[in-house]
Amino acid sequence: MASAPTPPPLLPVTNPAPGSSPAAAGGSDAPIATPAFRLLLSRLSDTARRSLSDRRPWGELLDRSAFSKPDSLSDATSRLRRNLAYFRVNYAAVVAFALGASLLAHPFSLLILLGLLAAWCFLYLFRASDQPVALFGRAFSDRETLLGLVGASFVLLFFTSVASLIISGLLVGGALVAAHGAFRVPEDLFLDEPNAAPGNSAAQGLLSFLGAPGSGV
Repeated sequence: MASAPTPPPLLPVTNPAPGSSPAAAGGSDAPIATPAFRLLLSRLSDTARRSLSDRRPWGELLDRSAFSKPDSLSDATSRLRRNLAYFRVNYAAVVAFALGASLLAHPFSLLILLGLLAAWCFLYLFRASDQPVALFGRAFSDRETLLGLVGASFVLLFFTSVASLIISGLLVGGALVAAHGAFRVPEDLFLDEPNAAPGNSAAQGLLSFLGAPGSGV
């Protein structure tokens, strides 16, 4: 009597969990979204547009007929204070230009600074909180990562020429702003009260896009 044919063995089938993507079911990691980085770029763009909208005409800044020697130190200080309130965005651009020129003249130092900024962005600011930094088979906590970045920043800034270039660029820009503000006669400048009010400085506008670390920017 012939025996019945043996049925083929059943292969185990794993059903993906509801809501999971095929990439996750296949064992591959899905691309990490960076909403914090996009939010930072959006805030940077909005802040730059708002700040540039307050920029004064460069022809007014460089009007040769409006320059004269101050009568005293108090007169120079008064001129500088009023010109700072009126040309604050233009002055910020002058300082930024001096700083950029100082760094561009030394490409190696510029690369060090850009690499340091990239390390801060990708290892601390925009890294997902559930993904620790792993190097040489060891996972580092947020505290260890922060201490490592601070130590690396200190070494790269103060044991190379980066810090001296930044300081020299800021000093040159500040000297240009101080000289212009002291010799530019502000009598013809119209100051809006909301724009000249304390607390609405260019520094606050340029730094308003920054949020607390770990808060999603």
